[in-house]
Amino acid sequence: MKSNYQKLQIWQKSFQLSLEIYEVTKDFPKEEIFGLTSQMRRSAVSIPSNIAEGAGRNTKKDFAHFLSISKSSANELETQILIAEGLKYIGSEKSEKLQSDIQEILRMITKFIQNLSSTN
Repeated sequence: MKSNYQKLQIWQKSFQLSLEIYEVTKDFPKEEIFGLTSQMRRSAVSIPSNIAEGAGRNTKKDFAHFLSISKSSANELETQILIAEGLKYIGSEKSEKLQSDIQEILRMITKFIQNLSSTN
């Protein structure tokens, strides 16, 4: 049985993004295992994790706070993707697709926060 947060489209999309980041980073150089690989994975996992944590909170204000943390993690991940592209760990086509996915997630989170704030 799915938890309520798993029914949220923003959680589903960010969950899929985190799986994709794991796939992309598994081919990074071994010397990056404790560097960029680890950082990107943590940022990616943080997005759906904070959505889930926020959904479990008792107030809309708390939920909005955790959604804001998810946005920060998404921005962090976007920067890390650009670094990975600059280092030629991922191609520009893959980088653009991942950045597009992140921008969509950011728009969804922003709208969700606005909806939470307007229903106080």
